[in-house]
Amino acid sequence: MKLTDRRIVITGAASGIGAALALRFAAERPRALVLADLPAQSGALDALAARLNSGEAGRPAVHAMAFACDVGDEAQVQALVAATEERFGPIDVFCSNAGLIRDGDEFSPDAHWTLNWQVHVMAHVYAARAVVPGMKARGEGYLLNTASAAGLLTSLPSATYAVSKHAAIALAEYLSIRHGEDGIRVSVLCPQAVDTPMIAGRTGSAAAANDGVISAQALADCVVEGMDAETFLILPHPQVLTYVERKAKDYDRWLGGMRRFASKLTGKVER
Repeated sequence: MKLTDRRIVITGAASGIGAALALRFAAERPRALVLADLPAQSGALDALAARLNSGEAGRPAVHAMAFACDVGDEAQVQALVAATEERFGPIDVFCSNAGLIRDGDEFSPDAHWTLNWQVHVMAHVYAARAVVPGMKARGEGYLLNTASAAGLLTSLPSATYAVSKHAAIALAEYLSIRHGEDGIRVSVLCPQAVDTPMIAGRTGSAAAANDGVISAQALADCVVEGMDAETFLILPHPQVLTYVERKAKDYDRWLGGMRRFASKLTGKVER
């Protein structure tokens, strides 16, 4: 997938990974970039769209549009797609990137579980419902769904995050299998710690401590490379693949190791 002359939608685009993707994609000279985020982020979203429209620091000017949207609401996702197609034409690439993180376990309130499910799973479902039929009719299209390494491994601080990210990867697998013969390519982005507002105050996490924190710009470069190769799993932290292979080779051993690691983190000592 070459991004030149493509019409691209990015959700969660006001900051962090989404903003980095928008700036990096602009260097590939797409036909249009549509930036979506919550209404509360409209100021940052409008400012980013203005930067892209004007061009800066050697970056070419790109047609960009900001659109306030809650991706957990299907009607708003449909409105985002309709507005994009009305202004720029059919969507070539949909980057379903919006996300959130809160610590929690099985006792977290149902509202927290529902919020994670809506943003991390149903938002991808809503995006696919909105754009796959058109992509299928045209015989091409690309879905980039942001998940997390936590969806391949786990997240010790947050069950709500880990479980919903696992489901996001399962959905991406299904979409790739189901629509690959239709010319629709799917990639799922699974980073560990990235230097964004989402991890502010969380830099002491196990992933950050063990494998470091990468910049959003480095992640965006990795995404462009992954999409160019049409790689399903995009892993900005390549060591994640080794962890996944160890987990698959001996699940019980992996679980035992994670229990010991969790005990150390919580100050407990296994007897």
